[in-house]
Amino acid sequence: MRIARTLLSLLLGSVTAFALVAPAQAAPLAENYVALGDSYASGTGAGSYGNSGSCLRSANAYAPLWASAHGATFTFAACSGADSADVLGGQLGALSAATTLVTISIGGNDIGFADVVTTCTFGSNNTCVNRVNEARAQAQTILPGRLDAVYTAIRDRAPAARVIVLGYPRLFTSGSCLLFSSTKRNALNTAANELSDIIAGRVAAAGFVYEDARDNFAGHEVCTSSPWINGINLGNIVESYHPNATGHRNGYLAALNGVTG
Repeated sequence: MRIARTLLSLLLGSVTAFALVAPAQAAPLAENYVALGDSYASGTGAGSYGNSGSCLRSANAYAPLWASAHGATFTFAACSGADSADVLGGQLGALSAATTLVTISIGGNDIGFADVVTTCTFGSNNTCVNRVNEARAQAQTILPGRLDAVYTAIRDRAPAARVIVLGYPRLFTSGSCLLFSSTKRNALNTAANELSDIIAGRVAAAGFVYEDARDNFAGHEVCTSSPWINGINLGNIVESYHPNATGHRNGYLAALNGVTG
């Protein structure tokens, strides 16, 4: 019995010693996150632009909010006014083989978003509908190839990255809205729906993830009681028809968290 107790004590001591020296489980590596795209990605309309100049990168945009919450290494390359050519020529340098996460919103400026909403704000119903139809035609003809080029370049530069493409919200609900008749609102929302479908199709072809923003902003469009998208601002026109800080936090960030966890 004494020998058995001695052996048991030695065995328990060895197990305890092993437990004391066993290495702790390694913490998960932080994401190496790069945010690309246009004004909807840079946070134009959300304020707090720091020293980002004309790119209007907001500290309230969904990308820096996500990076801060997740302790990510973060590069903010998105820029107000960017189209697909700007991403290809000026933003992809932020990517590398070490990049693990990429987000992007792009395509609206390729079909003249700013001119479309300006025309519809100040023009007649017919002028608005005609300009929207021009943009819809461009979305069908030129946009798919441009998106394919951007997505291919992202994969080439960041082969190991998870790529999430965030879409655009609809600007209006069916309710009344100053300067925007139901004809104008329906035309713009129809175009937004078609744009979303085109982007979703090209994202699927690239093997990336598409996060549709329309449902996230539903009920908080321009002219609602609690808008997450700015209406016309004649004192700061560039922020017009862009998500505000609440829209980025409760709309876009929530959408991104729904994908990433």
